[in-house]
Parts: sequence; C-alpha cells; structure tokens
Amino acid sequence: MSPIAYTAAIIAITVFLFVWNKLPVVFVAMLTALALWATGVLTLGQALGGFGDPAVIFIASLFVVSSGLEATGVTAWAGQLLIRGAGEESRTRLLVLTMVLVSLLTALISVNGAVAALLPVVVVIAVRLRRNSSQLLMPLVFAAHAGSMLALTGTPVNVLVSEAATDAEGRGFSFFEFALVGVPLLAGTMAIIVLFGKQLLPERNGATMPADFSQHAKTLVEQYGLSSGIYQMRVRASSPFVGVPSSGIDLSAYPELQLVAVQEGETAGPIKRQQLAEGDHFLVRGEAESAAVFAAEMHLAFRDEKAAGQGEETLFNRSSGLAEVVIPPRSGLIGETVFPGMVTDSGDLIVLAVQRAGAQIAAGGATRDAVGIVLQAGDTMLLQGTWKALDVHLDDPDILVVNSPELVRRQAVPLGPGARQSVIILIAMVLLLATGIVPPTVAGLLAAGAIILSGIMSVEQSYRAIGWTTVILVGAMMPLSTAMVQTGAAKLMAEHLVSLVGDAGPVALLAGLFVLTATMGQLISNTATALIVIPIGVAAATAMGISPRPVLMSTAVAAAGAFLTPIATPTNLMVMGPGGYAFNDYWKLGLPLLIWFFVVSVFIVPLIWRF
Repeated sequence: MSPIAYTAAIIAITVFLFVWNKLPVVFVAMLTALALWATGVLTLGQALGGFGDPAVIFIASLFVVSSGLEATGVTAWAGQLLIRGAGEESRTRLLVLTMVLVSLLTALISVNGAVAALLPVVVVIAVRLRRNSSQLLMPLVFAAHAGSMLALTGTPVNVLVSEAATDAEGRGFSFFEFALVGVPLLAGTMAIIVLFGKQLLPERNGATMPADFSQHAKTLVEQYGLSSGIYQMRVRASSPFVGVPSSGIDLSAYPELQLVAVQEGETAGPIKRQQLAEGDHFLVRGEAESAAVFAAEMHLAFRDEKAAGQGEETLFNRSSGLAEVVIPPRSGLIGETVFPGMVTDSGDLIVLAVQRAGAQIAAGGATRDAVGIVLQAGDTMLLQGTWKALDVHLDDPDILVVNSPELVRRQAVPLGPGARQSVIILIAMVLLLATGIVPPTVAGLLAAGAIILSGIMSVEQSYRAIGWTTVILVGAMMPLSTAMVQTGAAKLMAEHLVSLVGDAGPVALLAGLFVLTATMGQLISNTATALIVIPIGVAAATAMGISPRPVLMSTAVAAAGAFLTPIATPTNLMVMGPGGYAFNDYWKLGLPLLIWFFVVSVFIVPLIWRF
C-alpha cells in the first residue's frame, strides 16, 4: 500500500472508532499516532512530535489559568451577578444574561471551563425560580459554543487555525480578530434561542442535579448551633492582651463567655506565636451584652460590626471557612480526646463543635474524660481554618470530608483570596495575546506560571487542573495532519473537492468544507475534526489560488457548530443529566443554529477575509 492509502485507512478507522465510542478518545488518538509510525508514513519523532507543539502547550496553560479564576471565586462572583441581575419574572432577561455571561467567560477560559463553572449556578437558578432546567442548560452550552468564536482563547480549534494561518501565510489571526465573526454568531444564536427555544426545548428537569453550596455556611452553623452568639474581636494596641501568651488567656471573669479560638491577624489561622500582638483575633461565644462588656474592658474591636454575632459571616468568609468531617470505622482517631476550641495537631485548624448521631456533645457530657470528648466511629466534627489549611490538611485517611472545601469555596465565596491577582494575571495574558508582543504559547506559560508563583494554585493543583484528555487528543492527532500534507493525501482530497465544486467558485468550497466539518463534528471531537479538515482546506485554497484565511475561519465556525448530538462535545454531555435531555432533544434546537452558522461561515466570512 502507498503512504496515501495507509493514511486514508488510518483516518477511516480513527473516525469509526470515535463514532463507535467504545474506546477512550485518548486511546484512539494514541493508536492513530502509533499507526502512522508503524506503517512507515511518519518517523517516530514525527508521530510523537505533536506533544511538543506550541499549540498543545498553550492549550494546557489555558486550563491552569481557567482553574485559577474558578479557584479564587471569580466565576462564583460572576454567577452571583447573574442571579441578582436575572430577576424572577423575565425569561428573556434570564436567558440573555446567562448567554452573555457564558460567552464572555468562554472567550477567556474555554468552553469546558465556562460551562463547568456556570452549570451549578444555572441549575440553582432553575430551582429557585421554579423553572425547568432543560429550558436553561442547552442554551447555556450552545451560547458557549458561539462565544468560543469571540477570542483566540475560546477553543483549541481557534489556536489550531491561527497556527495553520501562520504556517500558510506567515501571519496568524490576532486575539480579537475572531470576534468579527463571533459577534454575529452569538447575536444570531441568542435571537434563535430567545424566540424559538421555549417551543424547541423539552419541559423537564434532570434526575440528578449538582449540589448547591451557596447556603452551605448557614446550614453548617445552624446544624452545630453556631448561628448566633459568635463574635470575632480584634486586639487593639492598647489591649492588656498584647504580649500575653496565647495559652494564658483567662475568661473566668466573664462566665457567660466561652473562648472558641485565638487567630493570627494576618492569616486568620490558629495563632502560632508565643505571644499575642495587635491585630490578632479572638473568637468568642456567648451573650451579646457580655461580649460588648468584654470588648470594652479589654480594648477589643469587633472586626466587622455588620457580622457581629452572626456565625455564618464570622466563621465563613474570604479568609477562612468551615469543613464537616466524619470519623469512619477503624479510624486512628477513635478514642482520641478533643474539645471545642482545640487546635488540631497540624496547628492550622480549630475544632468548633462535635456531634454524635446528630446531637451536640458538650465537653462536660457523660462521654468525656477529664479534659474533653472521646471520639467514636460516626462522630462528626466541625473544623474551621483558612481555606488553604482546609485544602491541605483534610487529605487524611482517618477522616471523611462530607463536602470538599475546594468545591464549597468555589461556589459560595465570590472573589476569595487571590481573586485580584488572578484577574490581573488574566488581563495581562489577554493584553499580551492581543498585542502580539510575545507568541501565544509564551503568554499562556507566563500566565500559568504567575498563577502558581502567586500562590493561587500549587504545582500539584495545576497538574490536576489541566484537561489531559484534550491535551493528549490534540498532541496525538496533530501528526495526522502532518501525514496528510507529507503524503499528498490532503492535496488529493482537496483536488477532488475542487473538481466537485467545479466552476462554482470559492463560496462553494466553503460550503463543501462546512458540510464536511459540521457532519464529522457531530460525531467526533470538533478538535479532532479540525485537525483532519484544516490541511484539506489549506490545500484546496492553494489549488484554487485563493487566500487560506477565509477557508480556515470558515472551518473554525463549522467546528464550533457542534449542536446536533450530545456526543459532539464534552459540554453537550455535561448538561445531559442535569437537563434531563434525551439524544433526540439536541437537534431540534441545534439545527436552526447550525443553519445560521452555515450562513455566517459561507456568506459573511468572505466579506471580512477576502479570497
């Protein structure tokens, strides 16, 4: 067999395996790269060279930046703005605000990141406003697909077509150049959804809905009896507590008050210094009158007058949070003694309360020894500490965490620690990409590195943030494009396509490429589809003597039109359960949108990027 025949066979088998969907897409992609080497179409270096491609590195760095925005509560803040702005009555306003928000987020942090961040927010809105989630979630995803065409960072396909334009003409697409076609795509998408979505979408809710953590703090403080009577007081410079050892705090003169914890002023964590200093905090529990007298006599200031006495605000805020843990059977903590106000062995967490069978256990109860509560299997503890301490120290086999502090923080704490830094890093990355001062890969790496160096995420967290399926898929499929160009397969397919459209001209070429790209994109990854179609389009443009730029942009638009099936993109699948959708629900709204994408791709793109 000739190299072209081998390449055609590998493409056919790859597409079949993607559609069959019985093997992981990463496995299929790796088999594709290895098959190109095994058949002699490419050398081993060429077959695996995609993993070192700048576009792959750039895509990986975007995942880190996206996760940094989510981890610092920037996306939670955006979601709360949506809830406040949407109101309760207007379906149109709710849909428009939702679609605008997700499209803007998508342009900056990718489709997967934006939909993952807003999915629980939109589900909660559906529950609170008593609307069917099926009426909101598909518009969320389809608007994200349209929003991916607003900027270079919207989708890996944009990066691929820009790189292909650079290879073909020495000049890629600029950061916001995609918006020239993205804006009409988004406007048309929003209009179709607002006007016809109610009739074309089902009226139902999903069987499984994501957890809502927006009221998590209130639930915990009420369950553990801490909803009122908790005060956080700041030590003033004139306080007699300044210079006193933290272990020597005595509240015996105030029998109505109980000292819960002593916190460092800067970190809001348990104090580790030998002596108290100005700015440190007391967590005190008791009657409001007694707390006021104590604060006045000891020169203490309520840290937040508005939140004084409110356990939810005092214990759960931007600096620190709460976590509920369960003592499992065979835990090493069974038989250990704890008491409210105790600092854990790590020195970073405070035990606020202990419950057994849902009832509070007092330190003076019958199940204690001389100094505290003896833990048993099934007991639950409420722990308080900085968000970083909760993330680090709850990874312990001796306890079971009821709800991940990281997930709770991302939903319930808008603009948390590091939010300002993450926004500044995002703006700096966008400016670098928009001005073209450095290559996109360098801008992405600088932004990802800044996320780690600023302490927003650790190196390990950044590894977990990367969508390795997408990265490996792109890296392993890139050699297929190389093989198509190197063997002449792309040129051959392009010649057939050009001969098929005949004298109809370049517009017919765009129509043919759109149909090919959009059809494949409903069945396999749109990124994999783009990697197959891009070399065909470039070769066809060369054969017809026209610029490849409109061909490449048209291909990007077609790849974004993945509306007709749930398997077209991960985000289509992501909303299938929460929205209660069936396989056949997608094409009803997706088909009108795909027709609009066809109009933009074939007739509007050539008006902006001339042949």
